[in-house]
Amino acid sequence: MDVKEDVLGPEYEAIVLPLGEDFEGEVIATLVRRRAAAPTRRAVLYVHGFVDYFFQRHLADFYVERGFDFYALDLRKYGRSLLPHQTPNFIHSLSEYFTEIDEAVRIIREADGHDVLLINAHSTGGLTTSLWADRVKGKGLVQGLFLNSPFFDMNIPAPVRIAGDVLSKALRARWPTVKLPSPRAGLYVRHLHRDYEGEWDFDLNWKPMFGFPVRAAWLAAIRRAHARLHAGLEIDAPVLVMASTRSARGRAAEQAVSVADIVLDVDHIACWAPKLGPRVTVVRIKDGIHDLVLSGKEAREQVFTELDRWIRSYLPEPPSA
Repeated sequence: MDVKEDVLGPEYEAIVLPLGEDFEGEVIATLVRRRAAAPTRRAVLYVHGFVDYFFQRHLADFYVERGFDFYALDLRKYGRSLLPHQTPNFIHSLSEYFTEIDEAVRIIREADGHDVLLINAHSTGGLTTSLWADRVKGKGLVQGLFLNSPFFDMNIPAPVRIAGDVLSKALRARWPTVKLPSPRAGLYVRHLHRDYEGEWDFDLNWKPMFGFPVRAAWLAAIRRAHARLHAGLEIDAPVLVMASTRSARGRAAEQAVSVADIVLDVDHIACWAPKLGPRVTVVRIKDGIHDLVLSGKEAREQVFTELDRWIRSYLPEPPSA
């Protein structure tokens, strides 16, 4: 394996996962690893959302303090895995990501010797990993999922959603990378980044202020994934779904950016969560923002308190040596 020190510093390693080639050329993913203080057979795999990558050190802190080895996957064409010749964040199907998730899980379980695996995914990562977990049900590969504001539906008015669906389907085959109209960006990232109004440090080349374009084939892939989820999945591991107590859109978002999800409709998340499988817990976080672990201090503490309680209740201990 190609292992090197990660951009987050010496506590973290970056493992390059070669994925062959696609229509743009070479493709890689990157698995970030941070070991707990003592050997452990428990691990967590974090998967980010759209226009995102792993930078949340305090999330890794939470897990390693509880005896988990922490892993994070920068998917193909995101963050550490974005190569100069690639269209950022672009795919034709969410199932393309299953290749790197499969390989990450193989490394975690077989190469690194873990018996208990928790998937922790955010936004679009929550949608992707839900479909992946349904695909691998019955294999014992994952013992739990924590979905942080998963992207279960479009947060746009119905007429716009219908028009977008028609347009993306019409364009995806002939002009898959054509840019589609998308909501005004910038407010959310400005609120997060420490150089502006926030407290978090991240690379604005990998998570830019105004995002990356929404492209036809990507949107069509998202909508196919939504339809699959809405029809019902059968994930056989316990699932924790968290979302804010409220959303805000349009002009209201400017006033509510620090206390509401301004990216997704949180009622959609709560509505579709029961479709994941038979053991789903839904927790709503007062004053939570879209990435709940980046919320203000009190909301953030509530997230970690609820997550800690759920882990102790639902995640099994590893088998005795």
